[in-house]
Amino acid sequence: MEAIILQYGWVLIVLVVLEGLLAADNAVVMAVMVKHLPQEQQKKALFYGLFGALIFRFSALFVITVLVNYWQIQAVGAAYLLFMSAKNIYDLRKHKDDEEETAERAEKKGSGFWLTVLKVEAADIAFAIDSMLAAVAIAVTLPHLGNFDIGGINGGQFIVMLLGGFIGVIMMRFAAQWFVKVLNDYPSLETAAFLIVGWVGVKLVVLTLAHEKVGILPVEFPHSTAWELTFWIVLLGIAFVGYLVGVRHKKNN
Repeated sequence: MEAIILQYGWVLIVLVVLEGLLAADNAVVMAVMVKHLPQEQQKKALFYGLFGALIFRFSALFVITVLVNYWQIQAVGAAYLLFMSAKNIYDLRKHKDDEEETAERAEKKGSGFWLTVLKVEAADIAFAIDSMLAAVAIAVTLPHLGNFDIGGINGGQFIVMLLGGFIGVIMMRFAAQWFVKVLNDYPSLETAAFLIVGWVGVKLVVLTLAHEKVGILPVEFPHSTAWELTFWIVLLGIAFVGYLVGVRHKKNN
């Protein structure tokens, strides 16, 4: 029994690290989505949006074998992120010499509170499917714990997946809140943030193209070392260059 508990503890740590890595880029997307709201509403939007996403993840564990067939979910998420990235970068460049007009325009055109909450939930759903499949693949290697099943999955395996997802959502919420603060402190970082949003959109495009029902890319490609390294090197490069530009811009002002 001690050996089984150690295995479960190790897998839970792996799932938390996995969710933490995914939370880093996902949190930037969440931060950009809520940034246009008044400061007192930003935390609420993140809380409500990610709370709804947590309910989705819990429910999806019962029907993950069904959801995996719908590659369209990730495709729609990818299209939306790419559109949001391109549109906002265009708007920022177009109005870069008139900051007051940009702020006024963003305030008028920004989504309302509950629409923003829905967008946060929808974005997390698009992100969640791949991470949940990885969690299932890891958890089902564990020995059965207990003599009961939940949604066709052994109860012990189900609980460790649920705990990993729950901790991951909490990490994403606080990481997104921190990114909102960074964007408020360094407004010039907004372009870099939208570039990261676009790059995350590319990540979802790759996942969609590698879906077994699409078959344009090999199924294993999104999880290959080459692609993972490429994704993180580019993302960190965008963040680093954006940070340098933001610090220089703040010093000049």
